[in-house]
Amino acid sequence: MAVLKPRPLLAVLLVLVAAWAAPGAAAAQPAASEYDVKAAFLYNFTKFVEWPDSVFPGDRSNFQVCVLGADPFGKSLQVIADEQVAGRGITLLRTPKMSDPEGCQILFICQSEKEDLTEILAELRDVPVLTVGDTSGFIDRGGIINFTLEGGKVRFEINQEAADRAGIKISSKLLRLATRVKGSPGAKPDL
Repeated sequence: MAVLKPRPLLAVLLVLVAAWAAPGAAAAQPAASEYDVKAAFLYNFTKFVEWPDSVFPGDRSNFQVCVLGADPFGKSLQVIADEQVAGRGITLLRTPKMSDPEGCQILFICQSEKEDLTEILAELRDVPVLTVGDTSGFIDRGGIINFTLEGGKVRFEINQEAADRAGIKISSKLLRLATRVKGSPGAKPDL
């Protein structure tokens, strides 16, 4: 993996994420919005997840982060758009309906898609796309990573079984940070 040099805007975002996550730090630092923190997590997921080489059409193809539905991020994701991951630029795609989810390495499925979530996730069941959401029951319905809020802090849970089925490898470091890991030997028990 390439060593990334943080850009000024990304560095500010990462400081805000640290302030959001550290107890007692909120009083000392300006507060980050929930979706600023989630955007930073999406960027960091790219460093701890491996996709099959076949998902990239070429050696220098951009890394695509897609948002499906009514986008809650606003400008939060723009910070990562100019970054690079392992020598690949990051492209953002926001769309109300996904015609080609296989072009995405990360697909954030917004809460606005809650009614169609089971169908969307079934369509992506064996496709090497990291599905991420923040909807209750997301990983139980087949999503790979779900954001949760615990005590006002953004956390996440992982469906290892869904990641394996999609051919995506999630780093043990990321698995250890999850509040819940579903479908993996030695995983944190489902609560």
